[in-house]
Amino acid sequence: MKKSSFLQVIQDIFSDSREAITKGDLITKLSLVIFGLGSALRGQIIKGVLYFLIELAYIIYFFSTGFGFIGMLPSLGKATQQRIFNETTQIYDITQGDNSMQILLFGVLSIFLLVFLVATALKSCKAAYAAQVALENKKAPSTFTEDLKGMLDGHLQTTVLSLPAFGAFAFTILPLIFMICMAFTNFDRDHQPPGNLFTWVGFDNFKAVFYENPQWSTTFLGILGWTLIWAFFATFTNYILGMILAILINQKGLKLKKMWRTFFVSTIAVPQFVSLLLMQLVLQDTGPLNILLRQIGLVDAQSFIPFLTDGNVARVTVIIVNIWVGVPYTMLITTGILMNIPEDMYESARIDGANPLQMFMSITLPHMLFVTTPYLITTFIGNINNFNVIYFLTGGGPPTLSYYQAGKTDLLVTWLYKLTVNEQNYSLASTIGILVFVFSATMALVSYNRSASVQREGEFS
Repeated sequence: MKKSSFLQVIQDIFSDSREAITKGDLITKLSLVIFGLGSALRGQIIKGVLYFLIELAYIIYFFSTGFGFIGMLPSLGKATQQRIFNETTQIYDITQGDNSMQILLFGVLSIFLLVFLVATALKSCKAAYAAQVALENKKAPSTFTEDLKGMLDGHLQTTVLSLPAFGAFAFTILPLIFMICMAFTNFDRDHQPPGNLFTWVGFDNFKAVFYENPQWSTTFLGILGWTLIWAFFATFTNYILGMILAILINQKGLKLKKMWRTFFVSTIAVPQFVSLLLMQLVLQDTGPLNILLRQIGLVDAQSFIPFLTDGNVARVTVIIVNIWVGVPYTMLITTGILMNIPEDMYESARIDGANPLQMFMSITLPHMLFVTTPYLITTFIGNINNFNVIYFLTGGGPPTLSYYQAGKTDLLVTWLYKLTVNEQNYSLASTIGILVFVFSATMALVSYNRSASVQREGEFS
């Protein structure tokens, strides 16, 4: 089977346009410059007018603001906001300057619109060529009504997906590109437009994170290490304990299985952030748990267990609390898989003299891992970006002077949040966001493609 590549896909998309440009007549070629010309001259008046109106909208935008934003992209603005004393009114007048954020946002948007302009030009040329071919074959070009019926029939999938695709571009792709660009600027508390402009700094932020800024690099490497430790334990403790819980509940002879299953699942009924906030109150130094421990004599009257105020203890605490809120989900997932493992496999193992541990290691665990590997991967990546548990339970604390704007239990995602909300260091936060994305995407793709679920697909039935 021939493997397709991104370039091959692009080539297939523009193959029809290339044919229209090379084989089309003069009117068809002019449709690249005057949108809808070929369609209008060949009887498709409404289509031609629509194409021309789209081109007119492009022209108005680009000549009014679009080209200006693109022209200012290399510098991100030069004129800053000024306060000038007015001798007549005896007050200061504020003169508006450039706005780096606005320039970056609309500059990126204008570049995308340029791409769409080219795509619309090719579409106009293709429409003109289709009308040309129809006339050459002694056929009438399609009418506007026929085109509409085609959009709701043969091209229904394209029509239905157009609005979601536009929403994804406007609210996901464009902001994402904007945030990526921000990582290559010095947009921080000292460079807030329009009073103080920010500008491009290239890879300086990445260099600072890795080695040029000792405080940043120490914080990044320390939090990265804890993030990986947290993601590992948060994923596999929930997975293993949830699986064991499911096996115990599904054992033959256990009565009231539905009651036990409902008992453990009931924690899901309470919103997670409510449970975490409640646990945060319970685990405080003067909270109910420490008071109870004092009353029963496990802790001295003048002391307490620093569940949330000691760095190492707080890290263990968040892992344990995460088990409490996460195990029921894994129990439900693994319960369904356990019910689908053929019973005759266990019967054969018993006849061969296998004990429960051997049956678990040879039958249950391989089957479970084969089915749930994609779930494990997504859960691990999700725990790398698990904002709720850390933020609502410890707020990233306890604070430490060793880190820059971060605490001992902060993950990269909560550190990123603090950098934006508390420090307004948007460039560093964007840099951290890019590094988290690259690391997460690489790990997810590599581990998924090397997993048995992909390499031995179809082996388990």
